[in-house]
Amino acid sequence: MAGSILGNEVRRTEDPELLTVGGRYVYDHTANGMCHAVFVRSPVAHAHIGDIDASESETAPGVVAVFTETELGVAPHHGFVKVADEFARPPLATGKVRFVGEAVAVVVAESLAEATDAAELVAVDYEPLPAAADAEAALAPGAPALFDERPNNVATEITDPPGIDPLDGASHVVRGRYVNQKLAAVPLEPNSCAAVPGDDGRMTVYCATQMPHLTKMQLAGALGWAPQRLRVIAPHVGGGFGAKAGLYHEHTVVAALADRLGRPVTWTPGRSEDMTTLAHSRAQVQYAELGVRDDGTFTGLRVRLVGDTGAYPNIGTMLPAGTKRMSNGTYAFPAIRFDVVTAVTNTTPTGAYRGAGRPEAAALLERLVDQAAIETGIDPIEIRLRNFISPDAFPFDTLTGVTYDSGNYALPLRRAVELAGYDELRAEQARRRERGDVRQLGVGIASFVEITAGGLTSEFAAVRIEPDGGATIRVGTSAHGQGHQTTFAQIVSARTGIDLERIGFVQSDTDLVPRGGGTGGSRSVQVGGSAVSNATDVLVERALRLAAHLLEASVDDIVLDSEEGTFSVAGVPARSVDWSALAVAVDSAPDGLLGEPTAAETTAAERGEPVDPGLAAQLDFDQGEASFPFGAHIAVVEVDTDTGEVHYLRHIAVDDAGTVINPLLFAGQQHGGIAQGAAQTLYEEVIYDTDGNPQTGTLMTYLFPSAAEYPSFEVHNTVTPSPLNPLGAKGIGEASTIGSTPALQNAVIDAVAHFGVRHIDMPMSPQRVWDAIAAARAGNPADPWREPPAIFAAMAAGQEVDPEGLAAAEGI
Repeated sequence: MAGSILGNEVRRTEDPELLTVGGRYVYDHTANGMCHAVFVRSPVAHAHIGDIDASESETAPGVVAVFTETELGVAPHHGFVKVADEFARPPLATGKVRFVGEAVAVVVAESLAEATDAAELVAVDYEPLPAAADAEAALAPGAPALFDERPNNVATEITDPPGIDPLDGASHVVRGRYVNQKLAAVPLEPNSCAAVPGDDGRMTVYCATQMPHLTKMQLAGALGWAPQRLRVIAPHVGGGFGAKAGLYHEHTVVAALADRLGRPVTWTPGRSEDMTTLAHSRAQVQYAELGVRDDGTFTGLRVRLVGDTGAYPNIGTMLPAGTKRMSNGTYAFPAIRFDVVTAVTNTTPTGAYRGAGRPEAAALLERLVDQAAIETGIDPIEIRLRNFISPDAFPFDTLTGVTYDSGNYALPLRRAVELAGYDELRAEQARRRERGDVRQLGVGIASFVEITAGGLTSEFAAVRIEPDGGATIRVGTSAHGQGHQTTFAQIVSARTGIDLERIGFVQSDTDLVPRGGGTGGSRSVQVGGSAVSNATDVLVERALRLAAHLLEASVDDIVLDSEEGTFSVAGVPARSVDWSALAVAVDSAPDGLLGEPTAAETTAAERGEPVDPGLAAQLDFDQGEASFPFGAHIAVVEVDTDTGEVHYLRHIAVDDAGTVINPLLFAGQQHGGIAQGAAQTLYEEVIYDTDGNPQTGTLMTYLFPSAAEYPSFEVHNTVTPSPLNPLGAKGIGEASTIGSTPALQNAVIDAVAHFGVRHIDMPMSPQRVWDAIAAARAGNPADPWREPPAIFAAMAAGQEVDPEGLAAAEGI
């Protein structure tokens, strides 16, 4: 099995435990004296905080303590990303609240029920203030200011310098105002953490996080502690999707409480609390224009993007820059001009969600390209093929500052066309249109490229042989459902011949793994897997030296049978040693026999960090640059033109993420990605009223699809290896979310395009679809374009971006 295990379907070795014993999550953790924290949260979006009366709560049954920020004494901090000093957020609000759900106090009690009851008894006086509930409203002149230091509500801005006009020379200019609506990640397990003080003065924090090492460093910084005082463990994590990347202010409070009380403290929010406090995402309004010549080739792209950071700018503030970075897409644009402004609003802070800036780029590009196909009369497949970056252009330097490592964008698109039976779909569509059927057929296409491992190109890994001949892997990535244990064990098994069942796996514990980038940005196989691969190669080289010593032969004559896991002298297979024999013999091996230590081992020894004893190897692998997976998706729908209902018939995905280690897990990521992308297209949206009150704070009001709403996805792949790592792998975790959303949106619009419909925003509810059809049939189809907010004119003119400047810009 071992010799052919890479590239073949292997069932997840993680699952037997989950299906029998069950996973152990933060909520399941117990410790002597454990008490429960419940936060008192603001019911208003924007208000001055008056008196806080906790007297009744403090005497309630089971209450251990009640804290406001004044008593807790933890300084404001930035969480995941620092944007500007003025946006530092107090873990418990002081002076002002800026969104519904912001914590103003915390109650600690012996049980969750007692803490919940006591939290209801805390009386807080609020003096309501006007709210700015969306980014464009927050940027308008006269909008209420969230921060005195930023009266214009601008969090960040990016303005391209004047240069080539991307629309110059265009015979056609297609335009659209596209709303990439705000979403909630809705992981099955809510955000949660528990802090347990130790007798040695250290604090162990159990956290539902994707990045335990990053959380440790950020938590230490927020609390002013030495990092060595903290141990962070991510146990089983019930889904993350980007929203559980990095530090939340609640984590800071829980650790501070445990320290102050000298007792373990745990916190797990209910679903409604999680829906208003776990980071939301997407939240962009995109004003996009594409110049097109008569032959269908593009002259350039012009975008002005408004991003919503929520009440406290953090990682979500950075994601529109990521959208800009990936706006070159799969196309050979002669010019791109892309301006960004992000605004603070009285809503839940925004953060990462599966794709994190890349789905938004693909969405605006693929909508424009479909509109261009209609405008020019060129088939949507053909117009894409005419504009793709040529396969011989790689590595390709984009206009937005990144270098695509490898690509062949026509390959998955042509494959998707073949698999979908594209010509027959178009023929059937023509027949239905000619007959005037109530149910019209729509075919949507999306081509995309994305960035993976961007900014996190290095990872740690160690592999150790156990006395029984098995192996243990330690790695700095942190799985929360992806199948790392299986995938990394396949890599080790293929090189050593050790069966998967005998390969252990250690992750997500900052005491047991010295460093790690965690899991995000679809980085794990390409950097974590490559680290495991290289560490295994070093291990095998050391094992060959040891085997040569035992067999009294030259190391050049020793061969490893990766099927049997044995070492022998070439031509003398009957005389051999296995991994268990080597594990026993290594302790008596002469000094220096195994070769020089790796750089990571030398550094660990100097720092006093753990180095695996015996036959082992550890190292850091650095890919150096990001990789760029790509693909093509085709969605097929029927639209009931009498009701606006969308019937999702087929979805064909052809993704290219380089070398595939396990096709079963690869396909699983495709299925999950399509489901989440399609959910955005048809169902999901976080909604606030004009006063900043959330209207979708439960799963009764936040429309969330089940498997019954989906067809059986048709997933395939092509292979264009990356030259950046020894596996040739890229990332697949987010790709299908990026490709599925615009493909499905384009399909719905394509079904009714012959009526004159040119755009429908997501989520494409029956009401929204029916309204578009009705307006078009009445001869008044909605124009997908309107002029961007005045702030962009002010930015382009070099004016000071403030309310007065915006007012002046109205005349530009």
